Amino acid sequence: MEDLQHWTWVFGRAQQMMMEQGLDIAGQMPTTPQLPMMPPLDPAAAVRAGAEFWADTMTLWQRFLDPAAAPKFEETPEQARDKRFKAPQWREQPVFDFIRQSYLTLSSHLLKGVDQIEGLTPKQKEQLRFATQGFIDAMSPSNFPATNPLVVERTIETKGENLLKGLAHMLNDLSKGQMTQTVEGAFAVGENIATTPGRVVKRTPLYELIQYSPTTDTVFETPLVIFPPWINRFYILDLTPEKSFIRWAVEQGLTVFVVSWKSADASMADVVWDDYVERGQIDAINTIRDLLGVESVHTIGYCVAGTTLAATLAVLAARGEAAKVKSATFFTAQVDFSEAGDLNVFVDDEQLALIQSLASEGFLDGRYMAATFNLLRGRDLIWNYVTSNYLLGEDYTPFDLLHWNSDVTNLPAKWHASYLSDLYRDNLLVQPGALAIGGTPIDLRRVTTPAYVQAGREDHIAPPRSVWKLTGHLAGPIRFVLAGSGHIAGVVNPPASGKYQYWINEAGAANLDDFVAGAVETKGSWWPDWIRWIEALDGNRVPAKNARVPKPDEELGAAPGRYVRTR
Repeated sequence: MEDLQHWTWVFGRAQQMMMEQGLDIAGQMPTTPQLPMMPPLDPAAAVRAGAEFWADTMTLWQRFLDPAAAPKFEETPEQARDKRFKAPQWREQPVFDFIRQSYLTLSSHLLKGVDQIEGLTPKQKEQLRFATQGFIDAMSPSNFPATNPLVVERTIETKGENLLKGLAHMLNDLSKGQMTQTVEGAFAVGENIATTPGRVVKRTPLYELIQYSPTTDTVFETPLVIFPPWINRFYILDLTPEKSFIRWAVEQGLTVFVVSWKSADASMADVVWDDYVERGQIDAINTIRDLLGVESVHTIGYCVAGTTLAATLAVLAARGEAAKVKSATFFTAQVDFSEAGDLNVFVDDEQLALIQSLASEGFLDGRYMAATFNLLRGRDLIWNYVTSNYLLGEDYTPFDLLHWNSDVTNLPAKWHASYLSDLYRDNLLVQPGALAIGGTPIDLRRVTTPAYVQAGREDHIAPPRSVWKLTGHLAGPIRFVLAGSGHIAGVVNPPASGKYQYWINEAGAANLDDFVAGAVETKGSWWPDWIRWIEALDGNRVPAKNARVPKPDEELGAAPGRYVRTR
């Protein structure tokens, strides 16, 4: 962290000195003390960078003083799409247009400056670029009252009431230790979200197993069990009825089960990854097989639960029990973490030690994990709300997805630490025999289960290039689907919404670039493609009665269960 702070300061101070030659908008810059072991700058590159920045600075001034004679400010496509500056005031009012252009110019040069530093490892450069981008996002003129034309106008219009209202929002967030992203009280689990009818059929110290009631006369012979990530609540797949993947899957004739993980508390201090495989996924699979009297189940693993599902399949294969799983679907899941995206910047020895220090009574408060994911998209998930709710004083809007995003889950500290070190840092899962579950070595090459691998084109948590690597480690038939949007919207995209698209390359490909080059785009949701894939594997149907209808149990209760309500 000291290195990151130092290099943020170095570039911030360097650009400030250049800005003082032609601009006076740099504001307050970090003043971290000088640290030793500074990697050298390429002198020639530094001179070029300084000259380019000075030239751009002079062009900015010329454009401000004599717009007709100066060259037009050329925005990149990304800058043109920047929602922070979409209001016409940013371009129509000369002073704010100057501020906007100055900020975008400075931002561009700061990021270019990262590439001029020598002596850094690729990981260090990645961390520095992430820290620099975070600093740039934080220093946006849209985040400050005096440099945001919309805030200036609102303050004059309301005589400052917007700032008082925004202060109340901020103080409320400080008191609860979490940023508010949607109106509180608009959603209640079991009332207007997570309402698909069903029953809890099993409760363990680690999870609840929910079985959903059929809505068709017949159902697929092979049931489906969904393993959501335990870093979030399961109802991301059962939001409002029109967005619910679970409800939709039931309507297609699947007997659907979902695992609702328990939010960690002191009783889970010794829980490790083995427990999520043995006492979680394998136990749920065996429970469903016994309950319905079937030989196998379809499985879905979302994100970290997909990573764990791959390990589960390897364990079952090693034990001669691979037939218990007829198919495996992976939602934005990774097994090879060599290109795992921005989350990698949070994984080194110093930051792992920091995370360990945050754990209390054997578990990590879910708010820390929520803050980490917010930082990955700070512009949208942090500064957007600073502007709209703290500065403009706007009311929060009801949004089921953001309600779920704020409904944090605690994590077992021992498991979380080993997951980050063994997988993200050391990438052991793809090394045959490097990890074991209950004494059974994990070798992904032994997994021959048919797999459906879904990735999100704009996923910042599990980048598509990283998800693609899954196809090179499993030995069975694989259908890879690249969906539009990201980690959540790319998955939760019901057919009725008519949004986004997906790509399939029926000819196969050796890598993601080849896949994209030969892929065919289909508008809308990929869910219908998935259910066709399921039906092709096993289209046999049975009457939707007897064990296919969950039995009431007063002790266990109805869906969505007890664990989903525990914070």
